[in-house]
Amino acid sequence: MTPAATRMPLIDAFKAIASQLIVLHHLAAYGPLSTALNQAAPGLVGWFYDYARMAVQVFLVIAGFLAARGLSAQGDGLATPPWTLIWKRYVRLAIPFMAAMGLAIAGAAIADHWMDDESIPARASLAQLFAHLFLLHGILDFASLSAGAWYVAIDFQLFVLMALLLWLGHAGGQLLGGLRWLAMLLVCALGLASLLWFNRLAEWDNWGPYFFGAYAIGAAAWWASQHGRPATWLGVVAALGGLALAIDFRLRIALALAVALTLGFARRAGVLERWPDNAPLAYLGKISFSVFLVHFPVLLLANGLYAKSGLDSASTASAGMLLAWAASIGVAALFYRFVECPAASRRISTALAWPFNKVIGRNAG
Repeated sequence: MTPAATRMPLIDAFKAIASQLIVLHHLAAYGPLSTALNQAAPGLVGWFYDYARMAVQVFLVIAGFLAARGLSAQGDGLATPPWTLIWKRYVRLAIPFMAAMGLAIAGAAIADHWMDDESIPARASLAQLFAHLFLLHGILDFASLSAGAWYVAIDFQLFVLMALLLWLGHAGGQLLGGLRWLAMLLVCALGLASLLWFNRLAEWDNWGPYFFGAYAIGAAAWWASQHGRPATWLGVVAALGGLALAIDFRLRIALALAVALTLGFARRAGVLERWPDNAPLAYLGKISFSVFLVHFPVLLLANGLYAKSGLDSASTASAGMLLAWAASIGVAALFYRFVECPAASRRISTALAWPFNKVIGRNAG
């Protein structure tokens, strides 16, 4: 099956919209552009600052939905140890992530010459770079080199948790006489623990269990939408999400639940793979991770240029924001083509592995 045949337009649309909202959130949060526009339109800037950041929940749900599809479509778990899958996931994330961190460091260095602003990250230390390389910057309490860097580390933690639970669930199910649903039960149990406990404790926000509730809701929506399973399974997902909201209402969890149920019902109705048929949304969805990775250095440079120019009116700030937004999409398109897309990522990983392969080959000879 070709990659085009496996794309899901509705997921692309969600990712496209969510990624653009995150860009707008950061435009509203950082730099003199935000300050200038806030004076003229405080309500609009405030809304983007307060609510657009919740779009990250869309990515968490979609990641869980697609992880369930890719790792265990039927929910019966992983029959083999997941270490190879975990390594592949790490490489898939780390290569574009570190390339984006390089852009962030360069962007911060240039912007620092143009403006004095607290949004500019401090010069990176070697330890900080290694913490980012191994996706441990949040856990080790290093300052992020770019806005949104935390999400990449969390995405990796969530994938590791999911893969391990599916593997342990399959192994445990075999020991208990072939319980095919044990893997799903483990994933959903940790998801419920996240919704009822971990996600309510801010000190857990550098760890995967804090976000696993939204991820598990996405996975459960995939499994509940399987053909042959009753639609009431989606009702169970809704009921468990509703329970978590009744105990402690969080708008971000309500959004995650709404997205998960939309994906589940859309798949059951057969529209997930067919609607919306919109080329711009499909393309923006395809490059959404690149948008997420590279928009911050673009925003730093845009704010730096604005500060250097001496402008401070609402009209010039609006124009600057629109140009920064458009530039973020343009840079992301280039980044996707030359760094993130599968073909480019394979070329980069092969080039990085070449010295090690040479050493191994020489020793073997």
